[in-house]
Amino acid sequence: MSARVLFRPTIQYNEEAEPEMRLKVGNLFPFSQCFISHEFPQLSGKKMGDPVSDYTARLQQQEHEIQSLSAEIESLKNPQNLSSTQRLDELREENARLKYRLNILKRSLQEESARCPKSMMNINQRLQEVFGEAIRASCPELDNPPLAVTPNQQAKFGDYQCNSAMAMAQMLKAKGIKVNPREIAEKIVQNLPDNELVEKTEIAGPGFINIHLKRTFVSKLLTNLLINGVQPPPLASRKRVVVDFSSPNIAKEMHVGHLRSTIIGDSMSRLFEFLGYDVVRLNHVGDWGTQFGMLIAHLQDKFPDYLTVSPPIQDLQAFYKESKKRFDEDEDFKKRAYQCVVKLQSKEPDFIKGWNLICDVSRKEFQKVYDCLGIQIIERGESFYQEMMMEVVKELEERGLLELDEGRKLLFVPGQSIPLTVVKSDGGYTYDTSDLAALRQRIYDEKADIIIYVTDSGQGTHFQVVFAAAQLIGWYDPQVTRVEHAGFGVVLGEDKKKFKTRSGDTVRLMDLLEEGLKRSMDKLQEKERDKVLSPEELTKAQRSVAFGCVKYADLSHNRINDYVFSFDKMLDDRGNTAAYLLYAYTRIRSIARLANIDEAALRKAAETTEVLLDHDKEWKLGKCILRFPEILQKILDDLLLHTLCDYLYELATTFTEFYDSCYCVEKDRKTGEVVKVNMWRMLLCEATAAIMAQGFDILGINPVQRM
Repeated sequence: MSARVLFRPTIQYNEEAEPEMRLKVGNLFPFSQCFISHEFPQLSGKKMGDPVSDYTARLQQQEHEIQSLSAEIESLKNPQNLSSTQRLDELREENARLKYRLNILKRSLQEESARCPKSMMNINQRLQEVFGEAIRASCPELDNPPLAVTPNQQAKFGDYQCNSAMAMAQMLKAKGIKVNPREIAEKIVQNLPDNELVEKTEIAGPGFINIHLKRTFVSKLLTNLLINGVQPPPLASRKRVVVDFSSPNIAKEMHVGHLRSTIIGDSMSRLFEFLGYDVVRLNHVGDWGTQFGMLIAHLQDKFPDYLTVSPPIQDLQAFYKESKKRFDEDEDFKKRAYQCVVKLQSKEPDFIKGWNLICDVSRKEFQKVYDCLGIQIIERGESFYQEMMMEVVKELEERGLLELDEGRKLLFVPGQSIPLTVVKSDGGYTYDTSDLAALRQRIYDEKADIIIYVTDSGQGTHFQVVFAAAQLIGWYDPQVTRVEHAGFGVVLGEDKKKFKTRSGDTVRLMDLLEEGLKRSMDKLQEKERDKVLSPEELTKAQRSVAFGCVKYADLSHNRINDYVFSFDKMLDDRGNTAAYLLYAYTRIRSIARLANIDEAALRKAAETTEVLLDHDKEWKLGKCILRFPEILQKILDDLLLHTLCDYLYELATTFTEFYDSCYCVEKDRKTGEVVKVNMWRMLLCEATAAIMAQGFDILGINPVQRM
């Protein structure tokens, strides 16, 4: 028996009992160890009866039942062709029963999640559960009433705010029922279920509900974070995610345009990995096509013994330009280049070897960039999909979806402005064909639940048509599989034009990164850090600042917009930059070190010391720390990573406010000796640093302990 069917909540329906007694949900025994480790492969293969496996099975079973029951309720909402009012009454009664069962199961699921103490709680999500229940009880006549809970922007009005009452009043008005939004807000407050997090509520203005959290509740969550580390919120199911990013072309240098795709795609992958998803990072390199004919022909001429002696190609960009010049100017060379393409596509061994040699030179150059930026990625170029393209064409032809147009085979997708060219007039394939084949492979072979393409926004229309075509063919249902293009704007120079060298050439990525290293060292020496850091520490700080600043400058801008590349701005240690945040992090980490408090003492304090939140700045910092899961959930929904950068900057500035107002370590003014350590404040420092470190990790930035 698989672990998936080990548990099913025992539900008995008793028709004659009182409503609240009709259902009995099987008792769920407590666990001391219930972190959702099924989300991580290293914990798979647990024996039956193991708490983790049991918890997993129960959680998945409950989620499945909730989905099934929700579907049943939806199907019962619009009964068609009812033969009698009696049948309608029966359906309504069944609908009410299902809703009751659904609520029981949801409550059971919430209890299960609450029993998993290692995970960080998403406070906003928990408030939505609490207020969602109250809203449904307040206006049962509304289907899907609006649920709006957001952090309060002004502390004097509370910590969070529920703004649903006004929208509910409008919905009721549309039904011919006129109710004052304040009355609805009062009903919502009256119907709030017992919960662990709300201290009090206040109704303000036309019907805003201001929510004040319990300080003891926030303190406990901070203690949980300190004891267990920064753990992701529980996952209902572990989905498989494919992230397609970077994607340079073989035989061409990686340029600044590839920088954005590489940085953004890596950070998205890191986010999904941290949250417990099964992530496949794919590099869809351009390693096939007619350009390889001219490259192999040029290779044969320049290095005729390439089959036995490895050719010393140092500058592949120059090699490419030489072959392109000959291709454009020499007709005999052009003919031979086309013959080479045919032989390569026929997979003749000598030509495959030449192709591999060229690819290997490129890979070594790409890897230098990936090593600098700490990128892990699996290469799966266009060549991987060659045979699959034939299968795609065959499937489309058999289904009668292709139309002939001047020798080309086109796929017209209803509602799309342009067709896909699936086969060219010469019988060759196109990017359209390879992208269709890649998407099909990722859906059927990789069995991906989520597929993200990270390319420039200029390819948005292309992917829109490809995705629409895949739905037309029936490869996936967008309600089940999430397929999305995460587009981004171009990198601009300080003149607000496309980022180029002074001579007008595209900026080589390695040149850019090396320039970053140089400027980073200049900045550290200017601050005289070379006098206090060891050579090893200085090199670590140099790389951390250089590559961290390049990544953060990109990720801190909304990816949809263009952004101006400026080393001066990104290396500035004031404002929302990596330099400022890295400095803030090392400063926070140094507080305990300078007070002679080691990690063991902090761990012990976390288990024995209550985190007090009496001071306004302590309270503000504590709440800010715990918003981390909310931030990650938002990015999961919209894939906009600048939200995390904004949050980390807010956290760092909130910490500065706290540190300036609240003494963590008190010293003798004359001797400088430590007189008193306020340990609960040291724990707030530790919690801040832990969240910042995890945030940096998601952004692909490596902080250092000393800078």
